[in-house]
Amino acid sequence: MFKNYHIVIFKDREGGFRKLRMRGWFGVFIFLLVCASAGSAVYFFSYYTEASVLAHKLTDSQKLLRAQSVQILSLTGKVQSLEQDVRRVQQFDSKLRVLLNVDKDSPEETVERREGQDGSTGMVGPLLLSRHRELFMRRLHSLVDDLSDSVRLEEVDQQTLVTLLRSNKDSLLSTPSVWPVLGTLTSGFGWRRSPTSGSGRMHQGLDISNRIGTPIRAPARGAVTFSGPDGAYGISIILDHGNGISTRYSHLSRTSVNVGDYVQRGDFIGYLGNTGRSTGPHLHYEVHVRGVPVNPMRYILN
Repeated sequence: MFKNYHIVIFKDREGGFRKLRMRGWFGVFIFLLVCASAGSAVYFFSYYTEASVLAHKLTDSQKLLRAQSVQILSLTGKVQSLEQDVRRVQQFDSKLRVLLNVDKDSPEETVERREGQDGSTGMVGPLLLSRHRELFMRRLHSLVDDLSDSVRLEEVDQQTLVTLLRSNKDSLLSTPSVWPVLGTLTSGFGWRRSPTSGSGRMHQGLDISNRIGTPIRAPARGAVTFSGPDGAYGISIILDHGNGISTRYSHLSRTSVNVGDYVQRGDFIGYLGNTGRSTGPHLHYEVHVRGVPVNPMRYILN
């Protein structure tokens, strides 16, 4: 079936030759082997070239993803900071409205604003873990748009409040709006367990601790209606600020005003102490509106 093949190799200088005999099937094998080697070389070269291109593209994609991640994290931090600023402005706005006795927006506007914020707040963290970057960017841009709308609404509200402040300057001067003493807030307004009796009772003010003798200032102008010992409250002062608002300062070491005196915001009225039923040096500070105790934090702006 297969023929024999002879290969003759001549030597020029020596004048001789060499004869090789090769069977037919062996020649076919060599030919197929050469073809297979050539095909393999072409295939592997093509594979290597394609793999190099893919590796280069992968490297570029990884660089792009890292750059996008850095941009997203930076934008996320800015958005969260903007959220905090908006909330801070809204809290300040609410306190000003309490001082000026001005109502907030209508219920419909309030719902719209909350939907604009609550629908987006808190989604930044989970979305960062998602692989759908495009969806995340859409949500992030939507959040920025919502926050921008909130800022514009707050700017309109602030302009309204500025106008009201100018027309209610006298009323604002008579409204307690600053801390009466420097120190650490140790107890807030609301229900708590009494430190003396151990039973639950309503705490009608704020407890601010500091060293005995720390000066106490009037948080607004007003008239002194009480100054002296007052049972469990110890040495106390009561100021009448008008418009149904009064403030109480208790557990003082001594007072520096008398009944009938008229004080301005920032005037010294007494000194922090530990008199009456007290567990340590502190000022007990209350705000009353038409005889009803309210949370003084609603009126503190600084």
